Amino acid sequence: MNGISRFFWYCSGTHISTLEKYPTEHNKYIGIGATIFFTGLFAALSGGYALYFVFKGADFAWLFAILFGAIWGLAIFNMDRYIVSSINKNANTNRQIWQATPRILLAIMIGVVISRPLELKIFDKEIKERLNVSYLNGQRSKIDTLNKAFDKKYTIEIGKLNELRAQRDSLTAGIKSDRQKLNFEIFGNKTTETSGVMGYGPYAKRKEAELKQRQQNLDTLNADVRKMEKFVDGRKQFDGLMSEKLYTTKQLDSLSNLAGFADRNWALGQLGHNVDGTRDLNTALAVTFIGLLFIFFECLPVFVKLMSSRGPYDHAVENIETAQIHTANKDRDFEIEVVDGVHETRVSTEIERRKAALHHQS
Repeated sequence: MNGISRFFWYCSGTHISTLEKYPTEHNKYIGIGATIFFTGLFAALSGGYALYFVFKGADFAWLFAILFGAIWGLAIFNMDRYIVSSINKNANTNRQIWQATPRILLAIMIGVVISRPLELKIFDKEIKERLNVSYLNGQRSKIDTLNKAFDKKYTIEIGKLNELRAQRDSLTAGIKSDRQKLNFEIFGNKTTETSGVMGYGPYAKRKEAELKQRQQNLDTLNADVRKMEKFVDGRKQFDGLMSEKLYTTKQLDSLSNLAGFADRNWALGQLGHNVDGTRDLNTALAVTFIGLLFIFFECLPVFVKLMSSRGPYDHAVENIETAQIHTANKDRDFEIEVVDGVHETRVSTEIERRKAALHHQS
């Protein structure tokens, strides 16, 4: 037999020297061993990928991921190997099912643990998009909260500023209207408020003097508005409102790339719902079925062992175990008989030794 077959036999937890005697059993245990091996391989990839995000950005993150992935994969491999090899095919069907039930439950748990990091990689693009939306909404909420707190804190000042702006806008509109009337008067345009006589008459001069006075008032009002705006902007800068901006696309991509395992896991759980809260059935089913696929793959060696018929290898193992139990019992009987046989001799020898010791003391 080649080395690959023997390796997969080892993975399946068989007694290789016994299995070699029964060629009809070779392929069955190669399949079981290969399934266990690839389950451990997936576990190594999954564990390494998960730890890579834990240490992402740190020096030698890839080295930690490789070491942990290898340890995790070997642990899962060893556990699967024990689970499958511990199922006794020589017991009746009900007993085998009873033996396999806790092992199947454990296999389901292992499948869930293995599948989650791999699901994170499979849906990496969708997860980044959902994280971008989450970060942007969070920044909007933060800015809105700061603005509401600022408006509440400086209600009087903001009210005064709005009042000054309203007066400025009203005065500006009035000056614009009066300047148009002045032009109509100078150029002889007849309206309800102008004479219709072209020239720079007394009405025009009076109107121009009023406009100059109102312009001075507007300049003073603009100065007051700028002063109040400067004060409000200074308060915004002090309270941190000016430094809070909505994230750009580049910033969002950077944040999603640096997201940790917990954030990405949360985003994966949110893929079953659209941004507006409605159910996204297609994505939810895709995530669910990928998880179920890994769970089934993890449970497959147990199912194969349960479904397989009792073959010559199982009979041979039962005979070996029976012989070993018989040998162990005979060894026990041998030790008991030896102890019983030498017991009287040991007692008499000890009696003589103690008598000699007493005689010597006297």
